[in-house]
Amino acid sequence: MPKKFNSTGTCYPTLHYMADISAKVDAIMSMVVGGEYFTINRPRQYGKTTMLATLNDALSSSSAYSPIRMNFQGIDSKWHETDAAFAQMVVSQMKTTLEYQDKQLFEVIQEKEAELDGMDGLSRLITHLAHRSKKKLVLLIDEVDASSNYWPFLRFLGMLRSKYLDRFSPQHATFHSVVLAGVHDVKSLKSRIRPGEDNTGQYNSPWNIAADFKVTMSLLPEEIVPMLEDFAQEQHVQLNALHLADRLYYYTSGYPFLVSKLCKIMAEDILPAKTEKVLTDADLEQAVQQLLREDNTNFESLIKNLENNPELYNLAFQVIINGLTVGYNPDNPVIQQGLLYGVFKRNGNLRIHNRVYEQRLYNYMASKIETGSMNDSPGTENLYTTPDGQGLDLERALLRFQQYLREQHSKRDEHFLERHWRLVFLAFLKPIINGKGHDFKEAQISEEKRLDVVVTYNHHKYIIELKRWYGEEAHQRGLLQLADYLQRQGMDEGYLLIFDPRRQGDAPAHGWQEAEGKRVFVVWV
Repeated sequence: MPKKFNSTGTCYPTLHYMADISAKVDAIMSMVVGGEYFTINRPRQYGKTTMLATLNDALSSSSAYSPIRMNFQGIDSKWHETDAAFAQMVVSQMKTTLEYQDKQLFEVIQEKEAELDGMDGLSRLITHLAHRSKKKLVLLIDEVDASSNYWPFLRFLGMLRSKYLDRFSPQHATFHSVVLAGVHDVKSLKSRIRPGEDNTGQYNSPWNIAADFKVTMSLLPEEIVPMLEDFAQEQHVQLNALHLADRLYYYTSGYPFLVSKLCKIMAEDILPAKTEKVLTDADLEQAVQQLLREDNTNFESLIKNLENNPELYNLAFQVIINGLTVGYNPDNPVIQQGLLYGVFKRNGNLRIHNRVYEQRLYNYMASKIETGSMNDSPGTENLYTTPDGQGLDLERALLRFQQYLREQHSKRDEHFLERHWRLVFLAFLKPIINGKGHDFKEAQISEEKRLDVVVTYNHHKYIIELKRWYGEEAHQRGLLQLADYLQRQGMDEGYLLIFDPRRQGDAPAHGWQEAEGKRVFVVWV
């Protein structure tokens, strides 16, 4: 049976084309060998379950370690009602694993199970297992977030912590290493000191013995290459694996779900429709456009996290729409929340995690503006294309947008436009592109807080810079910056849209200007 690209659930080398994560596995194995307790905490669909499965296989094949793997996803709430119930659930999962893996330890559990009386009984059972095992025991638990709001789980972690701190005493023998996987970093879980008491702001982490997890889980281009080469060899497809891997990383920043999903779209939707079995940059761009139009649980989770957290939505808005420069601060809970959910990444300052997310969030925010204030949306695609239908007449489109703002937004909309004018333009632009291209954004850090919109349309590329008016001197510097950007992009013409609140009521202003040998069409709105 031929392999497939997998974007849901665990990846298996015999069934799926897989990136080379051996370096990541080696780094995590070194933590296990060192006897560390830690959490692999990354956003949803970031390869955590596949990593645990791979780690479990590596440990199982070793002569020194015996893994006990569990999963807390979908556990019935009844198991969280008491310590005794939770302990019984843990023991049940242990038995399921050991029955086929280590008959001797399975019999130990059966022998001692009757003595189980809550966390103390579970602690004694773990000690018995550690003494009877011929190998070092490693506990692997996936989806720990499913239990993180329940007291029995926190007391379970507290019991593991106590045993870890006294692990060299025979009566407290325990797991050599414990690896948890989930979205949250369990060692930072905040909880009341005692149930029912108001100890807001206090916390006594039951997992403060855990080591920091610093292994990069994003897929680097060199790790994506073997997956593409495996696919190309098995399916007899022509592609430049290194170049395509670089472009996949460009769009996804190595987010495993997005990498696999784009590969899956190219392999299963785009390639079968081609006359030649060749994958190119154009096919990847088509896959990006298709992905941006579809619904999936990853995008649903991304949007839900913004909708449920207004402060996070506002921060994302400020970063991607208004070009706000936000430095990383580990004590800022909104920033931490954005990193936790995969909205942001740290790159000196905060950035939207990847270009696919950035485009999806732009579409989402623009759609909210469109439905809320642009019900009379102007024009359709064919009004703004070149005569051959292959390119865009952006000069005409920008002038129509200028006219639209003057007609539709009065003085009473001034506050709205101060905040949303960029999104209003992007909402205006969306039906013009209409599935034949996309508009990626590149926020520029400067005193003008400008935003470059890179539009592709039927293999044509256009650069539109959006900025506020900060005076003639700043305008001239901005023209030079745009000319430099055009030079780096190998283009001779660009477009500049300037928001200038002073011009309300004045005659429309626009025209072509030159800078460093480049032509720029400037429109004031």
